[in-house]
Amino acid sequence: MDLFSQSADADSAPLAFRMRPRRLDDYIGQQALVGPDKPLRRMAESGQLRSMILWGPPGVGKTTLADILAAASQANLEHLSAVMAGVKEIRAAVERARAAQARQQRTVLFLDEIHRLNKSQQDALLPHVESGLLTLIGATTENPSFEVNSALLSRARVYVLRKLDEADLIEVLQRALDDPQRGLGQRRIQADAEVLTTLARASSGDARRALGLLETACDFTRTDGDRERLTRDALEEVLGHQASAFDKQGDHYYDLLSAIHKSIRSSRPDAALLYMAQFMQGGGDPLDVVRRLAAIASEDVGNAEPRALPLVMAAWDAYLRLGDYEGQRAIAHAAIHLAVAPKSNAIDRAWKGAKGFVAEHPDFEVPTYLRNAPTKLMASLGHGEGYRYAHNEPNAYPAGHAHDCWPDELPATTFFAPSEYGQEKRFKQMQAWRAELDAQADRGTEST
Repeated sequence: MDLFSQSADADSAPLAFRMRPRRLDDYIGQQALVGPDKPLRRMAESGQLRSMILWGPPGVGKTTLADILAAASQANLEHLSAVMAGVKEIRAAVERARAAQARQQRTVLFLDEIHRLNKSQQDALLPHVESGLLTLIGATTENPSFEVNSALLSRARVYVLRKLDEADLIEVLQRALDDPQRGLGQRRIQADAEVLTTLARASSGDARRALGLLETACDFTRTDGDRERLTRDALEEVLGHQASAFDKQGDHYYDLLSAIHKSIRSSRPDAALLYMAQFMQGGGDPLDVVRRLAAIASEDVGNAEPRALPLVMAAWDAYLRLGDYEGQRAIAHAAIHLAVAPKSNAIDRAWKGAKGFVAEHPDFEVPTYLRNAPTKLMASLGHGEGYRYAHNEPNAYPAGHAHDCWPDELPATTFFAPSEYGQEKRFKQMQAWRAELDAQADRGTEST
């Protein structure tokens, strides 16, 4: 039985359930999968489904998408949750699929939280997916490559669903306010844009959560003539500190990001964690934090701790693979490392200096010996002539200012000045050593 055949319009059903889209044209988000000429749109239009696993965070429409695809293919839909279903329930679903097959009807098995199936349950399912008796649509918030056995995974295409962005969530909320049949349209509730924005931000990309918050907030509307008005005061009742955390101008939102950044720059890990926790528990997107950490890794830590940036990128990847709960801890891991690490802004200063210098000298020529020479003509013009391959040189370094890779017409300038901190101290020593090699080479040239 598909969820749409249940009493989705009953007043007692939660708003999020009532507002589930029934057609792809009403589906919000995931346009890379369901947009025009995209794979799931083509499946729905052709009615030919293939086994798949929908991987994404909560509230992005995995169950709804399965219902829409099954309905489009006119298949019988079996809906099981891996939390509740064992081998017995899977076998019962298989028997119903055989009965449906005898009636010339296909069966789609939607298996929620497929990552929770143990090996014996997956083994019980595999032959029926292989034979085509069941078309499997699995839903998971966890990386299926870690949780689903390779045999089953090889027979299903994995589609990655993304968190809904703020604009998507606002559209979800506005549609619920406007819809008179399944939504709140009969109440004629008016909500300002800032109210919907705050609800969207507090929902962390989860449409189900957004609609739940809206439904609760609408218990606190106030009468305004023949209409109801949803105000920020109502949000205070529902969201508490979240309502003020992400106001219309986003001041507190960005204040928290600033506090995280400055705490890490100041080597204060506890303060950084404090502001991160308030940010995330207030509905802030953890990916906004990890983006800021990536900037910090180069701007404030740099080569004083060269492992900083790879660690942040690993935390970013871990968040996307593990989901929100486990992923937040990976982000905290990276933040603590950045806060404790030695600090240097030498990269930031070097890059700003280089950009400023080029703005003043935009038209310099690349020295001939550094130019590419892919053709005989270019080689005959001297491109690449005189280039010294570093690995053939003593110390793997072409010493001397005659090969400093700097344009002749520009004044010599130093952008990167390593600090005395962490690994960058070693960088400074290496730069000094190479400078001495240059001096020795220059003296040798002069003596000849």
